[in-house]
Amino acid sequence: MNDLVGQISDYFNDEAPQHVRDLIEDSRKKEMLDPSYPYEHRMDRDEYDETLEALQIELVKMQDWVIRTGARVVVIFEGRDAAGKGGTISRVRANLNPRVVKTVALPKPNPTEAGEWYFQRYIKHLPSSGNITLFDRSWYNRGVVEHVFGFCTPEQREHWFTQVPNLERMLVNDGVHLIKIWLNVGRAEQLRRFLEREEDPLKHWKLSEIDVKGLSKWDAYTDAITETLTRTHTDVAPWTVVRSEDKRRARIGAIRHILSRLPCDLADKAAVGTPDEQIVGGPDLILRDA
Repeated sequence: MNDLVGQISDYFNDEAPQHVRDLIEDSRKKEMLDPSYPYEHRMDRDEYDETLEALQIELVKMQDWVIRTGARVVVIFEGRDAAGKGGTISRVRANLNPRVVKTVALPKPNPTEAGEWYFQRYIKHLPSSGNITLFDRSWYNRGVVEHVFGFCTPEQREHWFTQVPNLERMLVNDGVHLIKIWLNVGRAEQLRRFLEREEDPLKHWKLSEIDVKGLSKWDAYTDAITETLTRTHTDVAPWTVVRSEDKRRARIGAIRHILSRLPCDLADKAAVGTPDEQIVGGPDLILRDA
C-alpha cells in the first residue's frame, strides 16, 4: 500500500481552507467546483466521445503529415498536480504510432544529470525529423516545482529564466514546431481529484510525496506559476492555458489547439473546429484567477 494513502484525507479534514471543504462537501458529482468556470456541468459523454473520435482521426492525419514532411513537433504539457496532463496526453497519442510519437516523463535528475547543464537531459529527447515528442512536465520544473520546494537556488532559477527564451527561440528557428500547454485546475477540484485517487486502489500509484506536501503550498505555487508564465510567454513560443475543471472539455480544447497550431494540409477544418475561447486562451486565463 502507498504510505501516503490517508494523508490527503488528513489534509482535507485538518488543513484545507473552509471554503474549499465547503465546495467539495456541497458538490454533486457533475458540478464544476470553481465558481468562475463558464460551465456548470461536464461535457455530455456522447458529445465528448463523438468529438474526440473526430479529432483523433485528424491527429492520425497530422501524424502522416509529420512523417511525410519530416516535421519535428514538440508539445509541452504543464500544470498543477492533478490538472489532467497524463489523461490529455493519453488521448492525444491513443491512436498514434509509438515509433513516431514519444512521451517523455522524466524522474528527478540522478547525480550525473544534476551535474550537467540543466536543459541537457531534456535536449536528448527532442524529436528527429518525422517524429513527435510529448513532454509530461519539462524544463519548466525549475520555474515552478523546484522553486516552490527549494530544490534550486534563486540564482539558479534566475539564470534559467535568462536561458529559456533563447533556447526556445533556437528550437523554433531550427524548424521545430513548439507548442506549450498549461492545464489549469482550481484548488477545490484538485483536492477532490486527490481524494478520489486516495479512495481508488488502482490510482494509488499516482500519489506522491510532492503531491501531499504541495497541497499546503497553493499560494506559493500560484506565485511561481504567475511569474513563470509571464516571463516565458513569448511571440516565438507562447503559452496556451487550458482550464481543466472539466477533463473532457480540456482534452478536446488541447487537441484542437495542437491541430490548429500545425500547418497540416490534411486537416479537416470542420472536424478540428475552433478551441473554446472560454477555456482555451493565453496566460490571462490563469493570471486572472490563479
